[in-house]
Amino acid sequence: QVQLVESGGGLVQTGGSLSVSCAASGLAFWNYNMGWFRQAPGKEREFVAAIQWSGGSTYYSDSVKGRFTISRDNAKKTVSLQMNSLKPDDTAVYYCAGDRAVRRPVVAVLPWEYEYWGQGTQVTVSS
Repeated sequence: QVQLVESGGGLVQTGGSLSVSCAASGLAFWNYNMGWFRQAPGKEREFVAAIQWSGGSTYYSDSVKGRFTISRDNAKKTVSLQMNSLKPDDTAVYYCAGDRAVRRPVVAVLPWEYEYWGQGTQVTVSS
């Protein structure tokens, strides 16, 4: 049974930092590209960042580039998202997701391309 469990969300002031993590179980984590998505109330789920199975390549949305950093530890089966210079617009539920790397030649950035999802963790940035 595949499980992705996010942790680390919370409340932070504008300009602050927060790190969220995702622990995976029940899958060969090192074979999966991992992504972070977010969804704010009344909005569609949007891509935030992704990392290749090896950790060799990372991808970011324009809205977080330069502020967020995605990383992974294949030995611990975890993927993390370090968020700096947070803005109220970053307020959302953050989800991690996994996609088997063999399924496509490039890292996926669309929600429907991902096989497995966590339950999400709330990040709230106060102004």
